[in-house]
Amino acid sequence: PYVAPWRYFESIALEQVTMPPVSEAWRNRVPSPALASTTPWPWFGVTESQARESKRAYWAAIAFVDAQVGRLLDALDRLELAANTIVVFWSDNCYHVGENGLWKKQSLFENSARVPLIIAAPRQLAKGKPSPRTVELVDIYPTLAELCGLAAPADLAGRSLRPLLDDPEAAWDKPAFTQVWRGSYPGYSVRTERWRCTEWDDGNAGIELYDYSIDPGEQHNLADDSVCASTLAALRALIRGNWAASYRP
Repeated sequence: PYVAPWRYFESIALEQVTMPPVSEAWRNRVPSPALASTTPWPWFGVTESQARESKRAYWAAIAFVDAQVGRLLDALDRLELAANTIVVFWSDNCYHVGENGLWKKQSLFENSARVPLIIAAPRQLAKGKPSPRTVELVDIYPTLAELCGLAAPADLAGRSLRPLLDDPEAAWDKPAFTQVWRGSYPGYSVRTERWRCTEWDDGNAGIELYDYSIDPGEQHNLADDSVCASTLAALRALIRGNWAASYRP
């Protein structure tokens, strides 16, 4: 919710808050299910000024949460617990605040599917360093189990991130999967370090392919590009492997 003490609003000048340009041409090039649950702000009667005020409030709420995390970490230091405490910071799915005209969450675009994930363990070898590897929230359980010296079940979907805590550049071949629902059918998405492929209703309602090395804003859907045909086939095979039995309610 957009709720925080006023001082967090005061730290953000409304003039500094801008809205990204909205491309109607882009919206016409992506499958319609990709936009179904992200309520574009220019199209439901919200003015740009109101959208900027909402975005400012969103930033203020985030700053307020950051401050509470700081209080928690300060308490660990004060109570001399930090040296024996594993801290994990993550969120649920993230939020669109105007990119391509989108607002809210529950999409399969990067701004909704990607979330914060920070792990600080007392005995990890590489502290305070980011990792470029693609990981998932399901990796948290096996990671905590290994860090605590516990045996995790062998059939978990996640994988322990301990190797990346010790070497952020360590070899890693596990992609990340994300799913949403559109009425009676799902959208399945696989993300590697370079690519994202998304299928709607097993491809019957549309397919998306984005190359983040040249298109971090997901402006160019390459699903119909013959040059990317082999990449698309490999990524679709990963989706089939992860959702071997497609569920329908």
